[in-house]
Amino acid sequence: MTSLNAAALPEIAAAGRIPVPDVPLEERSVGIVHFGVGGFHRAHQAMFLDRLMRAGRDRDWALCGVGLLPGDARMRDALAAQDGLYTLVTKAPDGTQDPRVIGSIADYLFAPDDPEAVLARMSDASTRIVSLTVTEGGYNYNPSTGEFQRETPAVTEDLRTAFGGEGSGAGDGAGKAADGGDAPVGHPQTMFGFLVEALRRRREAGTPPFTVMSCDNVRGNGDLAKRMILAYAQLRDEAGLHGDAPMAPWIDEHVAFPNCMVDRITPVTAESDIEMISREYDVQDAWPVVSEDFVQWVLEDSFPLGRPAWEEVGVQMVEDVEPYELMKLRLLNCSHQAIAYFGLLLGQTFAHEAAQDEDLAPFTRTLYMDREGTPTVPDVPGIDLDAYKDELMARFSNAHVRDTLARLAAESSDRIPTWMVPVIQENLEAGRDVSACAAIVASWARYAEGTGENGEEWPVVDRLHDRVMAAAAKHDEDPLAFLRDAELFGDLVEHEAFTTPYLHALEVLRTRGARALLQELHAQV
Repeated sequence: MTSLNAAALPEIAAAGRIPVPDVPLEERSVGIVHFGVGGFHRAHQAMFLDRLMRAGRDRDWALCGVGLLPGDARMRDALAAQDGLYTLVTKAPDGTQDPRVIGSIADYLFAPDDPEAVLARMSDASTRIVSLTVTEGGYNYNPSTGEFQRETPAVTEDLRTAFGGEGSGAGDGAGKAADGGDAPVGHPQTMFGFLVEALRRRREAGTPPFTVMSCDNVRGNGDLAKRMILAYAQLRDEAGLHGDAPMAPWIDEHVAFPNCMVDRITPVTAESDIEMISREYDVQDAWPVVSEDFVQWVLEDSFPLGRPAWEEVGVQMVEDVEPYELMKLRLLNCSHQAIAYFGLLLGQTFAHEAAQDEDLAPFTRTLYMDREGTPTVPDVPGIDLDAYKDELMARFSNAHVRDTLARLAAESSDRIPTWMVPVIQENLEAGRDVSACAAIVASWARYAEGTGENGEEWPVVDRLHDRVMAAAAKHDEDPLAFLRDAELFGDLVEHEAFTTPYLHALEVLRTRGARALLQELHAQV
């Protein structure tokens, strides 16, 4: 068996089982710094760049990944041992597999090891784009108010260190750069801190600012990134960290933040995936990626310092992303939430089981997608929504991908408020029915009790784990307890048109079970 690394590429190529990069790796140079190198990024943005490089294009746009969290040390180690290489295997519904070794990641920096190296890379003129897949929660905003949450521990610590607090290494020269100008005295720890400090350094050096490209599943992801980064920069400005040259107005005027829509179902890599790569392709890969064969990327064309020729490899470059974005968020992402909790309550493990269930499938396709999701989606150029929804159900039903319901149910406090609550609010304002959405939110509330219908226990993976479970634990005394969290649900608890179907759904889920509720709802169609 061959261990994957640069030296082994000729041997892997000669075996003929899996295509490898045909460009000498030393010819690549970094043009993009990316925060959040996970499975999705490696199956999506990194894959598109690999396509370009295989076509002999854009070798100066290779990626440098950045990890901020302790868990990212594992990615550092895997990619370091493999010279940034990894295997991507896409799986079609008929079981057809398409493997390839991806070679677009030229470097990876684990920020806690050497934060200055990250800042140096971001400050270098060759870095023209900084991209993000930091998850919905990574933008540190209150989904109900849309405001930046300045009191979160990571931001508080970041600012304390930067402002010369204990542990910052500040001395008598705190707050001054080597050239005598105002500058942070410690290194940043958050994505916000790295972005703002790198932009400050570029401004001081006369280097044009990079473009910030969010690739996360939030509405107006570029707009959101801009608002949150400006809010963080404003905190630094208010503290006088930037002296007479505040950063927030400069970022607002000079930095581009294009919006985009991204789509590819990418499960968490399992041990069975590593074993499959070894068995079928005779390659030892510490962290491969497996995804569906479908992929889509719709991107606003706003890149002042240039960009890769993405349109040549299937990316849709458009002036307005919002229709595509709303289509995906409200039909795909919300439907994932529809099958996640109900599926788990039904005792299922994988998305394809839930998507093929005789009661859950029509609930998702008809009651949610058609009746409540679609009315909130504008006309989408070139898209037949009925065909799109049929395709979604087929994608969810792809048994070869083996996407887990546990993955879909994770971090719900970021996902439901961001994706589904706006659908509910828009339908309420229009006087439309919200029974399906109410049932989905109730299924989350029931799931957050932490035990299944047969007494099985499951981990509730959520940044607000204690909070949501504590609310769910009050269902006996206050059936609306879960909805009373205004940060997550706004004022939904005050809308009888929502609380009435929600309370009924929760009661049925807790007394007669998920299947009884699904059958009851479907009988009303």
